Amino acid sequence: AGGQSLVAALNLRLSSPRILIDITGIPGLAGITVADGKISIGALTTHAEVERSTQIAQTLPLLAQAAPHIAHVAIRNVGTFGGSIALADPAAEWPACCLALDADFVIAGKTGSRKVKARNFFQALYTTAIGPAEVLTAIEIPLPAGGSKSAFVELTRRRGDYAIVGVAAMAKNTRGTLTGVQLAFLGVDHTPVLAKSAMAEVEGKRLSPAVIAAAARALASDLAPCGDTYSTPATKVHLARVITGRALNVLTA
Repeated sequence: AGGQSLVAALNLRLSSPRILIDITGIPGLAGITVADGKISIGALTTHAEVERSTQIAQTLPLLAQAAPHIAHVAIRNVGTFGGSIALADPAAEWPACCLALDADFVIAGKTGSRKVKARNFFQALYTTAIGPAEVLTAIEIPLPAGGSKSAFVELTRRRGDYAIVGVAAMAKNTRGTLTGVQLAFLGVDHTPVLAKSAMAEVEGKRLSPAVIAAAARALASDLAPCGDTYSTPATKVHLARVITGRALNVLTA
């Protein structure tokens, strides 16, 4: 497809395939449609197309909020939504967003198509539920309920860098009370992570400093990040707590 991650992997000798097949000319694998209570995004739809889509902005603002954080304009013009999902980089924005949005991934093979929930799709570092003779064809996302709010917060060393830590947040805001809370983190493990303990601390409550503090404390049991060149595990947990408070404040704004 776009090959934005593939070229880097080839340059670093992390991948050395004997054959590469360009799939960008296959019809029916791109485009954004809304029908039957869900929005379908073709796997070959570019990041830029998602970023500029009025349908996405109106129905799935979380994706519109996350899109500008993806690398740089030149990469967003070529890289694809499905490519990011299939690569499953733990620091990528789209996998965490799809986890927060409870997306279904449509996977096709010789025997037909099947759907896999986002929570079951990301299995390990750069490892997904896509089989060796299958391809991701579309991403289907249920339309959020009325009153839903979203927030995307990411910390990087420089704009366009890989995330140190980020969170995709969703909830229904009913007069300040949050329900259906989803907090999906990126950059903190080998896959995107749903912070279930922190979500439980917020679910059904009006946001307050005490609730935010409880959610932040709960992240200790949700996240077990590995350190990297720039951040220790403790630093990542601290930053995750900071951005959780920021995201929750956006959801109740």
